[in-house]
Amino acid sequence: MKNFEKGQCMEYKILDKDNIVEYLYSIDSIKAYFSNDSLEVAEIGDGNLNYVFIIKSQSDPKKALILKQAVPYLRCVGEEYPLSKERMTYEIRALSSFAQITSEYVPKLYDTNEQMSAVIMQFLGEHIIMRQGMIEQTVYPKFAEHISTYLAQNLFKTSSLHLDSTQKRALIDSFNSNTELCKLTEDFVFTFAFMEHETNDEYSHGHEIAQELFSDMQFKKEVLALKYKFMTQNDALIHGDLHTGSIMLNEKETFVIDPEFAFVGPFGFDIGALLGNLTMSYVSHIALGSKAEYPEWIINTIETILVEFETKFLALWNAQEESSLITDGFISEVSLQEYKSEFMVQILRDSVGFAGCKMARRMFGIAGVADIREIEDKAIKDKAITITLEIAKRFVKNNKKIQNIEEVITIIKEECQ
Repeated sequence: MKNFEKGQCMEYKILDKDNIVEYLYSIDSIKAYFSNDSLEVAEIGDGNLNYVFIIKSQSDPKKALILKQAVPYLRCVGEEYPLSKERMTYEIRALSSFAQITSEYVPKLYDTNEQMSAVIMQFLGEHIIMRQGMIEQTVYPKFAEHISTYLAQNLFKTSSLHLDSTQKRALIDSFNSNTELCKLTEDFVFTFAFMEHETNDEYSHGHEIAQELFSDMQFKKEVLALKYKFMTQNDALIHGDLHTGSIMLNEKETFVIDPEFAFVGPFGFDIGALLGNLTMSYVSHIALGSKAEYPEWIINTIETILVEFETKFLALWNAQEESSLITDGFISEVSLQEYKSEFMVQILRDSVGFAGCKMARRMFGIAGVADIREIEDKAIKDKAITITLEIAKRFVKNNKKIQNIEEVITIIKEECQ
């Protein structure tokens, strides 16, 4: 009897180089893609959580796919740190949902299997992880256009501004059991990085800047308010971890990957994560003394994304005749437009607050960003950390007072002078 039966009803088994080809050729679409070629398999890693393999045809190496599988433990630690393999269920569902809305910005899916906690997708061999590209000072002229479209389309079309109540509640039911990864965010984005904790980076131990952050109670009160929003606000289907390490791109194309943290959460969380990561890249280049053209491109990109997101989101909303929120004849057009303007300001405020949390937690928490943490010169690194934290604290403490995008850009520029 074969180890892998055709179809979705197969028993879960951890894939490795010895059995992966058999698994691949139990799937008709994959068999057709490779035309029964001999295959070359390499495990390429995927950071902390999962196993990722690249599969290539031996006769035509350009013919390649990626297979990603969740195992029942944290990859970077091993079996002593159990973690439900069902986390891949939510990544599969998110990739499928985002692909229905913005297929041009999501890798093509060749096979998904929730029983095997595995997904087989397009190999992005001509693209690079955005964080690495930005460290190397690569300009991506189409990125702001692409990512603002991705955000506006996916956030609007999975919200109650577009879906009816039955559709929205079904969406919540499909995603909001992703409790383990939501708990990781609650712990590592909103809590542990702002206190003495064993998971924090050793750089924080006894560091004056860290102690100042840990003792800032106004900051912590605002963090609690933002954490509560994260825990309770079911606005739309969000990626849940949209940083520059979750984007692969080149000068022509942009792909958003790795939505394993996906759930139905606050509008501003993905926007904030991206804002925070782009801002940290900007700060790193300012601290390192990079040529002015590159940080200038970053700050212009940040502003363009925020402006274009608002414009595109409102255009979708204005084209929506009726939704589960708004019934025709309920409110005057003037009052409705006022409501929409206030609504967009609130998304911006939440985005800024979440960006501040994301930035601050990367300075001393368990997962830093290479843009800053890998700076070798201690004085330059401390400068980058100090600037980042000043921006982060202003974002968090003042998020409720933000009125427009220009104020956000001003905060970033002021702290970098």
